[in-house]
Amino acid sequence: MEYLFIGLAIGAVVAFFLFRAFGGNSKDNRQEQSVVLMEKIRTVCKFITVEGDFAEIYHYQNVKDKIANFLLGKKKAIILINAKAHIGFDLTKIRMESDTANKIIRLTEFPQPQLMSIETDFNYYDKSEGWANYFTSDDLTEVTRNAKQHIVDKVPESGLMEQARKEALNTIQLMEGLAETIGWKLDYTALILDKAMDTKKLPSDAS
Repeated sequence: MEYLFIGLAIGAVVAFFLFRAFGGNSKDNRQEQSVVLMEKIRTVCKFITVEGDFAEIYHYQNVKDKIANFLLGKKKAIILINAKAHIGFDLTKIRMESDTANKIIRLTEFPQPQLMSIETDFNYYDKSEGWANYFTSDDLTEVTRNAKQHIVDKVPESGLMEQARKEALNTIQLMEGLAETIGWKLDYTALILDKAMDTKKLPSDAS
């Protein structure tokens, strides 16, 4: 992801010299510079700063239909889950204001770290079925969904979110460097990182 910022920085420098060579008055140039800079920062979109590996054993047992379990036998499984969770920031949620007179971009709001995606690999360590109670495709879908949610529930207590918060400053400093490449300053003195986080639910785009 750092290469993305480097690429954006190069693009910003090129844009700066184009504005300088072909633009109108300096005020219009500064306004266009601020727009280009803020859009390039947002273009990065999702910036992953921390990843963590999980190895968990998940026990599954169908307890919904007790009568079927009693008459037809229980079905259960022990699953070994290997997962990699990616934590980062959705930079589209950044809020910025531009002071074209002083060539300053003020960062007023920075997104909280969130679970960007999760990669999972499931291995059935032990799977047993009743004599007439077999695993269906719907059962396996449920097992997979529950096992994945089991990892998601482990993320808040893993320390990854706190680690990502510490990395937030590094991300902001990369943005600061991007601004400096075209002679602007990034002001983030008013920024407050709210520690309230809700990581219990898997984002809809995580996979």
